[in-house]
Amino acid sequence: MRKRVTEKVLQSWDEVNEALKNIGRADNAIAAIEARMNEQIAQVKAEAKAQAKEYEETKKLQEMMIQQYVSVNKSELKGKSHKLAFGVVGFRFSTKLVLPKEVKPVIEALRSNGMLDCLNQAVTINKEVLKTYAEEQILKVGGSLQKADTFWYEVDKESIQDK
Repeated sequence: MRKRVTEKVLQSWDEVNEALKNIGRADNAIAAIEARMNEQIAQVKAEAKAQAKEYEETKKLQEMMIQQYVSVNKSELKGKSHKLAFGVVGFRFSTKLVLPKEVKPVIEALRSNGMLDCLNQAVTINKEVLKTYAEEQILKVGGSLQKADTFWYEVDKESIQDK
């Protein structure tokens, strides 16, 4: 279904220039609104963090005291945990892999030991480089070039400030 344009159609370059000025003013207004919004969000986050600080400190202290008690009384645990009315405490066996900060020797060691499954190998297509090849070559690899005359505009924001 086609739709008719019912809005005013621009008739001159002066009208196009005025439309660009209106876009610039709208961009400036949007930026000001977003800046106020971000300021309010930052303020609300800071207030929430301040309100939660006391609870965070209480929680941290309680966690430390629980861990200390359970560590001292580990022999009383049935298995690795102890169920209480308000939760469960215990110990979990965990394994953490520690690697040196310099990873190049580790990568080389993995390669030389045939442990290639331990290496990530992400391969992606660099479209900007591929676009520089001849169209025949692009077609050979399954790509194609779409060419279009695309409209663009740029608002001179400095000339619109407070006008």
